[in-house]
Amino acid sequence: MMEVANRLHSVEEYYFSKKLKEVNSLKSHSKPIINLGIGSPDLQPPSNVITAIANSLKEANAHKYQSYQGLPELRQAISGFYKTHFNVTLNADGEVLPLMGSKEGIMHISMAFLNKGDAVLIPNPGYPTYTSVTKLLEAKPVFYNLDQKHNWCPNLLELEAQDLSKVKIMWISYPHMPTGAKASKEVFKSLITFAKKHDILLVNDNPYSFILNKEPLSILSVEGAKDVCLELNSLSKTFNMAGWRVGMLSGNKELINAVLKVKSNMDSGMFYGIQKGAIEALKVSQSWFENLNAIYQERRRLVWELATKLECTYNENASGLFVWAKLPSNFSSEVFIDKLLKEYDIFIAPGTIFGSQGEGYVRFSLCATTEQIKEAISRV
Repeated sequence: MMEVANRLHSVEEYYFSKKLKEVNSLKSHSKPIINLGIGSPDLQPPSNVITAIANSLKEANAHKYQSYQGLPELRQAISGFYKTHFNVTLNADGEVLPLMGSKEGIMHISMAFLNKGDAVLIPNPGYPTYTSVTKLLEAKPVFYNLDQKHNWCPNLLELEAQDLSKVKIMWISYPHMPTGAKASKEVFKSLITFAKKHDILLVNDNPYSFILNKEPLSILSVEGAKDVCLELNSLSKTFNMAGWRVGMLSGNKELINAVLKVKSNMDSGMFYGIQKGAIEALKVSQSWFENLNAIYQERRRLVWELATKLECTYNENASGLFVWAKLPSNFSSEVFIDKLLKEYDIFIAPGTIFGSQGEGYVRFSLCATTEQIKEAISRV
């Protein structure tokens, strides 16, 4: 059998890729599984988005290769969205880069700036892809611990005590995934100062700003951020377009151009119709966000009830698409979720998939109907 590259030995198959095989196998054997594990929105995108993609299919350029930088109208829509919702001014011709999902951006950013042996600061707990990509590029993950005591924000005094000489990138994600913690402008200012001092590229992964959050915040709204920061964003959660794979990267032109150099060698542009749909999504009125959050608010209330019945505790001030809950002291995360799956046919995510600091926690997704969540409550 052909031997695989050494880099594959440093990573495992993505947790949800493996676990959903088990969940789907149980479903195929007539197990009535309620999936509260994964953050895949079950609601529809705005209706004008569907109309836009349908209408685009007959246009002359619909089925041709597209620009690596995306349609000018899409970049302008992204720029307008940032101005309207974050009060951030972005030059659509150089400071915006559409992506095929922000997950793609994590790889492209890393490929653009990391050499073998470079170090990367990665939040613990945090999105597992930061670690996987770092390892695939033969760079070194350096985990910085987040905890409930500090509202899941970095302890910069602890970081300053470390050897940071090889660190090239620092990943942050606020509102934080998986905990839902929000960062203030003051936290962002401190992080920007830290990044400038140590010549580190600071990347904020920001796909949850508009889910159950009354004060969306971009790190790029802080003075001096563009000198050392990039920000990833996505249409997946905000507009229920996860399967469309539309993301965006924003920041100064030089940093964006470095990422574009990688991206232009990896794909041949985003499908025209998806870009047209994304343009319409980015122009929706405030009522879209209000109606979406009304649904998630009711779902979250029910998930809180479910968590309480499971003797878990949680922060009612957290935002985002999940409820991060602390377990009773006598359970480990993976034992707890397997017990829930086996005894009640309910799947939730163990905190440990997001790092060692996730031990003792679980994550509930809000991507299920109220009827399904009520059924989960009744089973417990």
